[in-house]
Amino acid sequence: MDDMLKLNNVQLDAIKEVGNIGAGNAATALSKLIKTRVEMSVPDIMILPFSRITATIGGPDAHVTAIFYTIKGQAPGTLLFLIPIIDARKIADVLLNKDISHDQVSFDEMDCSALTELGNIMAGSFLNALNMFTSIHFEPTVPALCIDMVGAILGSVLTNLGMVSDYVLFIKTEFKYQGNHALGNLYFLPEAEALQVILKSLGVNN
Repeated sequence: MDDMLKLNNVQLDAIKEVGNIGAGNAATALSKLIKTRVEMSVPDIMILPFSRITATIGGPDAHVTAIFYTIKGQAPGTLLFLIPIIDARKIADVLLNKDISHDQVSFDEMDCSALTELGNIMAGSFLNALNMFTSIHFEPTVPALCIDMVGAILGSVLTNLGMVSDYVLFIKTEFKYQGNHALGNLYFLPEAEALQVILKSLGVNN
């Protein structure tokens, strides 16, 4: 596990490039979907301890929309896409071509379907970028969506995962569209040896 904490600047650059390519692909796909220019940036991408996930999204009691995938293949684990609840509401409205609501935080079936499609675009874009750099084949399952507090979501993920790495690949993304701004975080929670497999395939492990 210690090797995961000893990434130098060159090693981090390789991971950041995955994030930048994934963001570019996702922005292109979203722009085509909503027929409006979408800009996406990746202000943060890092490997961090599992225990720090909640701090990156507002704490364990923060309400979020979560879309998660079980990842099978050579580097199995779980991929989480967490969106603060207010941002999820705005994004759903844009995806469904509705007036943006700044106070409503309930979601109907159409909203959930739109957010799941966003999750599919995000997951596919970043997994494809990671595949391009590593040649690892990632097999995401059908996504599940839930709306809950971050702590409860992570507890559920841990219950289903079993043996996981102590570390997480964290990708913070920012969306800009139609004069609006939204945040969304991707987390790859690898099984015990999967992160080492990814780093080795990137050629960045010691």
